[in-house]
Amino acid sequence: MAETILEVEHLKKSYGSQALVLNDISFSIEKGEVVVVVGPSGCGKSTFLRCLNRLEDINEGTIKLRGVSYEKEKKKVHQFREKVGMVFQSYDLFPNMTIMGNLLLAPMKVQKRKKEEVQAEAEQLLERVGLLEKKDSYPRQLSGGQKQRVAIVRSLLMHPEVLLLDEITAALDPEMVREVLQVVLELAKSGMTMVIVTHEMEFARAVADRVIFLDGGKVVEEAGPEEFFNHPKTDRAKQFLNSFHYEAVNE
Repeated sequence: MAETILEVEHLKKSYGSQALVLNDISFSIEKGEVVVVVGPSGCGKSTFLRCLNRLEDINEGTIKLRGVSYEKEKKKVHQFREKVGMVFQSYDLFPNMTIMGNLLLAPMKVQKRKKEEVQAEAEQLLERVGLLEKKDSYPRQLSGGQKQRVAIVRSLLMHPEVLLLDEITAALDPEMVREVLQVVLELAKSGMTMVIVTHEMEFARAVADRVIFLDGGKVVEEAGPEEFFNHPKTDRAKQFLNSFHYEAVNE
């Protein structure tokens, strides 16, 4: 029987007196599953991930990690965030520290792990993403794609049970996108549980076990990748997917 890792029940989120950004979303993800969240800009995708990671407070609803509600464990929010890791599109590496220094910081300071243990694991992960030779370099010496791969390694070093990826290729040049997406595909094959927000539709089709289409803060459609991309049920999903198809323009 599949093991449920993360559960969301009737999540609502708004900012002040504004309309709901997320409106009554219920969601769950099983161990080893990859869920891709797609939808138009401004539909609440990134806010949804930030709520899952507890970077955003919620107005209503519950979020449970392995059956334990965050609301009952507010004093342990840092432990929740360790288990639900997040990679942003902006890398957020410390420019005055080497790549290895960036990687060692959180596991040693937050989890109180020994330097030798963390460094050995960091080197293994850097080798896995093809960046071991860059461990003594500084962020300014790396390309955008390389920095994003380092950011993924940094999250993996915290041993998250779920990894959230928020538009991690949005700030990259097209040539750098593939190298980052290849790392994510390999993580999926290894059994990493992930929730991914992306505008890369071909990547979404390749990596997803399940696709969730958000619009207006609501789940409009949810299906397996082949069903969603080949046979969308709602008119809104069809309209969204058609926006990625371009007809040839004759001069």
